[in-house]
Amino acid sequence: MTIAPEMLFDPADLPQQGLPEAPAARLLLPSGDLNDAKFHRRWEQSRLDGIGGSDVAGILGLAGKYNSPRRVFEEKHGRPTFTETEPAEIGREIEDFIAMMFSKRSGLDVAMPPGTLQNIERPWMRANVDRYVIGSDGCPVVPLECKNRSEYQIDEWEDGVPDAPAIQCHWYMAVGGWSHGYVAALVGGNKLRWHRLERDEEILGELVEHCEGWYLRHIVEGCPPPADGLEDTANLLARLWEVKPEAVAEVDAAKAKQLLTSHGQLTEKVKAAQDEVRKVENEMRLLAGEDEIVKADGKVVWTNKQNSTFAPKRFREERPDLAARFTHKVDALDMDRLKSEEPDVYRQFRARQLRPSKPSKSKKGV
Repeated sequence: MTIAPEMLFDPADLPQQGLPEAPAARLLLPSGDLNDAKFHRRWEQSRLDGIGGSDVAGILGLAGKYNSPRRVFEEKHGRPTFTETEPAEIGREIEDFIAMMFSKRSGLDVAMPPGTLQNIERPWMRANVDRYVIGSDGCPVVPLECKNRSEYQIDEWEDGVPDAPAIQCHWYMAVGGWSHGYVAALVGGNKLRWHRLERDEEILGELVEHCEGWYLRHIVEGCPPPADGLEDTANLLARLWEVKPEAVAEVDAAKAKQLLTSHGQLTEKVKAAQDEVRKVENEMRLLAGEDEIVKADGKVVWTNKQNSTFAPKRFREERPDLAARFTHKVDALDMDRLKSEEPDVYRQFRARQLRPSKPSKSKKGV
């Protein structure tokens, strides 16, 4: 892969009034319309050639089911794996609202950033900042990252910033050389939580060192990252390749035995742990009895509310009158017909399922 540190635009095309500059970065690509094909190609190239804020949490394994080192690797090598989800689309669309609410609550002015930034000393370090927070002299001083989060995450935002968005903000400080940054989150659609993060040279040093090593190894040299246990990696690998029916991959016998043995042992450990967890939960249920809320020293320690999965089969059997009243026809995809009439298309949209074989037991004397 060719890594081009030069700017992806002609500076002569920029407005004459000048651009807001970061202390340690320059403008790689001005903001533009992603619906414009020419600009979209330039924007994609700016993402492929470097590491951006949205990549860092994935590289570090902090993005859970949303990103992973393998996904970042595949995308940087031109194999798109990202399909924008509805939450991601909504999050982008309401950035203006989150920034406006942050400005209102904090008393700080915000402004649109100029575009994609590139660190001067390390051109592979990139940043697409959501908003700038404006200083009293009218100059942009620090970045603001805007997030849209579920109500279930409210506790994570009360006393600070969760790991993934915090790392993203620290990355922007590393790219731009800023002294601090802000992260604002709209939680549950009706609660704004925002925090200021200070520059920490130790954190930034470790972050840059790790990402630089990862960048050189996996992007410049092109070596795939090793397997990991992240949910996103599993989801990605289940759909990454177009499967060749009945094709056979030959692997080293010792490696296969080691993996199968490890898989079997870990599966047994998981099962044993699940039984232990279930035992503890059942003891908690016995203590709750018919009550929904359990307290100790006046504080709620757990609840046992009747608000879990609905049982439609039992409902139909025990209350057929109400089942008939609340049953209606809905459009449904005829999976059996699709599988029968369009088997290739059906297979194309199926995920791959890993099914390890059980290690064979050797016979005595063999």
